[in-house]
Amino acid sequence: MRTDRREEFAAFLRTRRERLRPADVGLPEGTRRRVAGLRREEVAGLAGVGLTWYTWLEQGRPIAASEQVLGAIVRALRMTDDERDHLFALAGITPPGRDERTCVQATHLDLLAKLMPYPAAVQTARFDIRAYNRSYRFLFADLDAVAPEGRNCAIRIFTDPRWQDVHADLDNAQERIVARLRAAYGRHHDEPGWQQFIARLESESDTFATLWRRGDVGAEQNTVKRLMHPRWGALRLEMTSLWTGDTGGQRVVWFMPQDAATARALDALANSAPDEPVISAPVSDAPHAVSSTARWLTPAV
Repeated sequence: MRTDRREEFAAFLRTRRERLRPADVGLPEGTRRRVAGLRREEVAGLAGVGLTWYTWLEQGRPIAASEQVLGAIVRALRMTDDERDHLFALAGITPPGRDERTCVQATHLDLLAKLMPYPAAVQTARFDIRAYNRSYRFLFADLDAVAPEGRNCAIRIFTDPRWQDVHADLDNAQERIVARLRAAYGRHHDEPGWQQFIARLESESDTFATLWRRGDVGAEQNTVKRLMHPRWGALRLEMTSLWTGDTGGQRVVWFMPQDAATARALDALANSAPDEPVISAPVSDAPHAVSSTARWLTPAV
């Protein structure tokens, strides 16, 4: 770690320690407290590290801290995910991946419902599908019938013949999704979850493996998707997405009709199963306290 990085790392630790009171971490206030916030020995004790070693960290000495030790300090200092990522970056260590499931909020689910009859879903940068409305559920094939771990656009478009058959320009769609995956992979290449995901696709699809080796990188674009649905016929849809935070981890994606025939088909699609829930989301992704959307949630099987 460079000297300037060590100094900033040390200063950041001190500010996080000084903002906390003993009561914030379950310690008695005590008397004759001469420092702002927690004492160094209190942080060291909470993190399970030596006082001298922790003091050296706050002094910016040239010592190395492992991911496990930094994680213990992060928990002791009650850091947010953003603060944790900043600390890890200063230490030159890739931060652990965030739990993207917790990001599905009631407002996102309300938005999915209000976008009907347009197909809409909440997706991660890795194309995991976290929640979706009824139109999206039946756009390619019944997504509720897919196991949660398989609800991923890349997995479906490279391994599911039903999704492949619906795409009128399958080759182009596959090339674009691989290029977008590689662009996102550059920010996550040290994360085991991403590594396992890419390895899985390479092993399950020769087409994906070939495209991945090409190394193409592409930014996300609002493009027209051409589908040939077995029931609703030719569909021309423009994909639009809106990132829901500044970490690049999750977005709301929806498809708007590009002609009158497609608009009529989406209306029919949205109303084709009126007894089915408007929103599908795995129970683990559903917010504990949601608005009126709650009555639409269904456990995805």
